[in-house]
Amino acid sequence: MATAQLNDATTDLDQYKVEKAYDRWAPIYDLVFGAVFRQGRSMAIATANKLGGRVLEVGVGTGISLPEYAPGVRVFGIDISAAMLAEAQKRVDKLRLRNVDGLAVMDAANLDFPDGAFDVVMAQYVLSAVSNPEATMDEFARVLKPGGEIILLSRVSAESGIRHFIEQGVAPLAHRLGWRTDFGWDYFARWAERPHGMQLAERRPIPPLGHFSLIRFRKGG
Repeated sequence: MATAQLNDATTDLDQYKVEKAYDRWAPIYDLVFGAVFRQGRSMAIATANKLGGRVLEVGVGTGISLPEYAPGVRVFGIDISAAMLAEAQKRVDKLRLRNVDGLAVMDAANLDFPDGAFDVVMAQYVLSAVSNPEATMDEFARVLKPGGEIILLSRVSAESGIRHFIEQGVAPLAHRLGWRTDFGWDYFARWAERPHGMQLAERRPIPPLGHFSLIRFRKGG
């Protein structure tokens, strides 16, 4: 029996359009977003480096985060955009990143890995750009080993105030660019209540301006 969706908005993005949007972003993504997301990216990867083991980075994009992983951490990166992955492969080759085990085009909601394959699942600025966040999170939990962690950098939209007003105003443009602004904490809270053995380990806002949060879920075992 299919599970109920967390919210009707979980399926409001056309995944094909998202893929094409990020194909277009590929040549300039680092220039536009690299500095903006640097602090959050470094915080998330520092956490993954402490945990160690085998990391799946979902939405690896141009591979901008790959050089920050510790040499002893094994990383496999996936993305829906082949153009993004082409940029990531250039970075791996140029920097000779020997701890990157592979890069592959893959749907985050249908991962081609066995259960319990990774110690960490990393997803930076991904969940607000997938067509079904619930199914995507379920897949993260499935491929995670007991004791492992899901590490997310994600937009958490405001429930009221000026930021809420601004987010609602720019929502149509954001959809055309490949992500949604209406992504509240309720997505995560409802998912965490499900019987999948995952527990919230951390939630903290990060720059810029608290629009995004570092969120960690730990799998019991």
